[in-house]
Parts: sequence; structure tokens; C-alpha cells
Amino acid sequence: MMSTQLETLPHRHVLTLPTTPPAVRTARETAEQALAEWGIDPRHPAVGPALLILSELVTNSVRHAALFSPQVTVFYAAGQDCLAFAVHDRHPYQPPLLHASGTAAGTGTGGLGTVMELTLGLGGTAVVRGDADGKGKSVWITLPL
Repeated sequence: MMSTQLETLPHRHVLTLPTTPPAVRTARETAEQALAEWGIDPRHPAVGPALLILSELVTNSVRHAALFSPQVTVFYAAGQDCLAFAVHDRHPYQPPLLHASGTAAGTGTGGLGTVMELTLGLGGTAVVRGDADGKGKSVWITLPL
């Protein structure tokens, strides 16, 4: 599923938080609550990794973007057969998610390496989309359910 089709997913939630350490926990708890409301089994094999991926992405924004981006926005979406979310901040740097060789960026180094390993391991996709003005970006993750 391409990230442009996320708008068609029946379940959506948006959360904007200050780019501070408590945002990581709040984003994760909100995801758990949204998934429960949407009827997604918390024991589904994609849920644990999805929450870890989300936590890593919000942590990256808090660690690296807070100076440029006083807020971080998390988009949550789900459909019958997929789970998607994005983390947006206003830092202009767009991290490479895959090396030219097709291997995950920073594999084994935590952070984005973990994100890519988990995402690809679940058969999901990861895309970085820059803001129109070039001064921010969103990292979109889509995972099959």
C-alpha cells in the first residue's frame, strides 16, 4: 500500500505533542488506546514491533529535532489489513532509510536501523516525505496486519 492511500484507511487519529521526552510515552500509550478502540488485537504479531518502531521515531524527533521543531505530530491509521503511522517534525534533515545496496540504514545501531529491520522483517514499508517548504519531514511506516 502506498503512503498516498493512507487517507483511505477507515481509522485515523492525529496527535501533536511538545518535542520533549514525555512525548515518547504519550505517543505509545495513544497508539495502544487507538488500536484497542479500532479492534486490533494487542497480541497480533505486528503490534509489539509497531509500538517499538513508533517509540524509536518519536525518540529520534525528541533527540534530533527539538531545536528546530517545538512540536512533533504523530499520525495513526489502520484498516482491515494494515496499520500505518507517521511521525512528523520540522527539522529539515531527511534520514536515508535504505543504503544504495538496499540494506537498512544503520543496521544494528539502534534507532533507524531497528526501525528498518522491524519494518522490513514484517513485510512493511518505510518512506520519508519532505514538507513542501523543505523545512520538515514525516517518516511513514505501513505494516501488514
